[in-house]
Amino acid sequence: MTLPHTGRALADAAPAPYWLDRPERPDPLPPLTGATTTDLLVVGGGYAGLWTALLAKRADPARDVLLVDAGTCGWAASGRNGGFCAASLTHGLANGVDRFPGEIDELERLGRENLDAIAATVAEHGIDCDFERAGELAVAVEPYQLAGLAEDAELARRYGHDVRLLDRDEVRAEVDSPTYLGGMWDRDRVAMLDPAKLAWGLRRACLDLGVRIHEHTRVTGLRRDGAALRLGTAGGADAAPGSVRARQVALATNAFPPLLRRLRAWLVPVYDYALTTEPLSVEQRKLIGWANRQGLADTGNQFHYYRITADGRILFGGYDAVYHYGNRIAPELEQRTATFAALAEHFFTTFPQLDGLRFSHRWGGVIDTCTRFCPFFGTAYEGRLAYTAGFTGLGVGASRFGARVMLDLLGGEETPLTRLGLVRSKPLPFPPEPFRATGINLTRWSLARADAREGRRNLWLRTLDRLGLGFDS
Repeated sequence: MTLPHTGRALADAAPAPYWLDRPERPDPLPPLTGATTTDLLVVGGGYAGLWTALLAKRADPARDVLLVDAGTCGWAASGRNGGFCAASLTHGLANGVDRFPGEIDELERLGRENLDAIAATVAEHGIDCDFERAGELAVAVEPYQLAGLAEDAELARRYGHDVRLLDRDEVRAEVDSPTYLGGMWDRDRVAMLDPAKLAWGLRRACLDLGVRIHEHTRVTGLRRDGAALRLGTAGGADAAPGSVRARQVALATNAFPPLLRRLRAWLVPVYDYALTTEPLSVEQRKLIGWANRQGLADTGNQFHYYRITADGRILFGGYDAVYHYGNRIAPELEQRTATFAALAEHFFTTFPQLDGLRFSHRWGGVIDTCTRFCPFFGTAYEGRLAYTAGFTGLGVGASRFGARVMLDLLGGEETPLTRLGLVRSKPLPFPPEPFRATGINLTRWSLARADAREGRRNLWLRTLDRLGLGFDS
């Protein structure tokens, strides 16, 4: 049952992403009109697209690079997430060990290099995105979860991670919640940042290097045009249609309906939801601690993630991962009253000492997930088009790696990245409707049931485990 005070706490919450609802948001760039040509067209202005454009232009300043987005750069998942920038390229070490045991050491090395390179780019281009390498604290809120944390810590240490296993008193000395029974602090492989400011900073860096960017430019079609590709565009009611003839195309649309039909089998769009509080007072901060500003996540199947923002708010999200029949994506799905009420109730269960705190923003957004939880890659049109997708909530960091892979694939030569099994393989496909929605909803129900039964997985989940299939956010 929803606690009475959660309704009051949500009463004035703006139905918009906190990160995007700020005066720092840059003015939109004009849509594309008329016909143009380019060496490289990047479709999508989220992290994957922005990194692709930036890295391509840095590698070859003479290369003409054009980026288009149906909205504005960073308006979708890149500007709505929790701001956890992880080194993992495989949606966590355990998933990587299970799926890519023969190359996990190399993937771990590449992941560390990738996070270091993001930090270096932020510094080099003066991107003010509150980047801080605070780490991530995973917490157990049920007794059965403690054994899993110990196993995770042992695995992490085996691969050289700087982790610290905390008992009840130690974890509450870091962040004080009566629900915490223990924790594992990964201290060097997660940075916390402001996701929208990172996207806006990458956009500015691209422009400074000479990348052409057109926002509010939706790609309407794709076809061969001699030795190139022709893409039609639409810029809204007041803008004339456009077209681009591109020698190469990098497709970075992630959860949104893909220009390549083949990608639909591997992707499902999932809605994730979050709240932010008003800024905490000095007295309220003293009640919870959190001096080290780590990102936090509990360890249930239906997990919550939360963090402190630069201006002292708490962002609290997760729990529900909602799929709509037929891969439906629509603006009205970004608001979900039942989920916001559940998140508010869970927030005050986690931090009862903050009773009376109000929420300033409530929002949802769509992310792309695949059955192996980590990105996949490929090419089409005789190698003229490359794509990456399937980041499953960990794209803040891994998207830069995805950009590198796309550029290597477009280069046409075998490289250390294109030789990776991660790059050469694909996830198992999701079934078509109605089996897709039935299977996903049965999985969601089973995961909730496992959380209520001390982690015990039913026959359905055990079968999915054996097949290497999954559903996650």
